Amino acid sequence: MKFEFHDTKLASLFGFTDDIKKNKNNFSSNSGNIQILWNRNEIPILLCIDGLTITLLPNQLVTTAYLQHVSFSKTKASLTAFLFNRPFYCINDHDSEVSCNGILFFGTQDLPIITIPVEQERKFNVLFEVFEEEFSTSDKIQGDMLQMLLKRLIIMCTRLAKEQLIVRTLDNEQIDVVRKFNVLVDTHFKTKRKVSDYAELLFKSPKTLSNLFAIYNQKSPQQIILESLALEAKRLISFTDKQNQEIAFELGFNDPAHFSRFFKKMTGHSPSRFRETVVLSN
Repeated sequence: MKFEFHDTKLASLFGFTDDIKKNKNNFSSNSGNIQILWNRNEIPILLCIDGLTITLLPNQLVTTAYLQHVSFSKTKASLTAFLFNRPFYCINDHDSEVSCNGILFFGTQDLPIITIPVEQERKFNVLFEVFEEEFSTSDKIQGDMLQMLLKRLIIMCTRLAKEQLIVRTLDNEQIDVVRKFNVLVDTHFKTKRKVSDYAELLFKSPKTLSNLFAIYNQKSPQQIILESLALEAKRLISFTDKQNQEIAFELGFNDPAHFSRFFKKMTGHSPSRFRETVVLSN
């Protein structure tokens, strides 16, 4: 099963399939898409995101953005996917409506794997059926209807993410600071390396951010910034043909040797050695 809404004038795309491994190359555009992946099977599913193998249990979802590299080579069962690009639904523009940015998408924390509680399974399955029904009706407002349904899905997932991925001791204002910090780091990590840079953008003190993240998880704001930089370096080494010097300059290092020292400190390998391990693993 594969459905697609594509507006050529706006270059907008929304896709829906019950087997993304089979249909991933059959959509009008395969770049710049955000995905919501849902294991609707009764068995676990394996998939690789940025080279990391994750296990998605039955009735779990994970979200990926276009900066991430997703492989389904280890996926043995069908995996449901909703995918869309920015012209169809811009996460940033609609963040005031759904409050998902920095939690579901473009976050700096671990992958947002969400479990659908048993008592909510029916609600998600009904929404799945409504998506199917909407694609059987092609008219001038189909795009609007699909946007509305996607917004509903994102809100449902965001509510679960806040319950399951963020500690209860944080209030809504503190959660909002975490979200905004995540998005800012994802946007500026190549040029802004200090916690004080982000504290200034958030109108908070660096100490306030550090104290907040001490509650949120074990990673400090500084560690999150540096890990984002290291992750992008690993992506560029693993999935592009760029040489180490090019990557260093792209990530804001004036001296390739400084980049090499940073990369080895963060990963335990030099960039060249890491590249060799990627080649061998393939």
